[in-house]
Amino acid sequence: MTTTHHAKVGILSDANAEKREEILELLTTAYWMEMETVVNYLANAANLDGIRAKEIAADLGGDVQEELGHAKLFADRIKALYGTPPGSADFPSDQPYLQPQEDGTDVVSVIKGVIEAEAGAIEHYNRIIEVTDGVDWATQDMVIAILQDEEGHMRTYERYLAEYQ
Repeated sequence: MTTTHHAKVGILSDANAEKREEILELLTTAYWMEMETVVNYLANAANLDGIRAKEIAADLGGDVQEELGHAKLFADRIKALYGTPPGSADFPSDQPYLQPQEDGTDVVSVIKGVIEAEAGAIEHYNRIIEVTDGVDWATQDMVIAILQDEEGHMRTYERYLAEYQ
């Protein structure tokens, strides 16, 4: 079914089709970043062992729902911009630094992996904010709110790392 475009201005207008495609690519990358983070947070939360690991595992487990919520927002926005949210056949893997360790007591590597994942998300989301400026206010507002969450996550794990070092 073909969608007829009715907007004369803004990101949904035909005049902004090229910019919309650029934004859709960035949103798709963001969607996959969130989905991969969900998978890795789940795995690491289940894999961590030891008394010192309990708080980190609980925090990771709690972050899963928030990260999944971000992925849903990205999927919904992709659809709103005349795109199609991707399915599992297109799943890329870009977080080798966040894979569960054979040693479940290696909490520091998990903390560093989370910091790297959050830093990557922050960098990517700032790029989306720049690209959407002046043309796609709705996407920009959504990503700014998500960025605030990611910055908070990174700061939490930076504090955890300081405790372990």
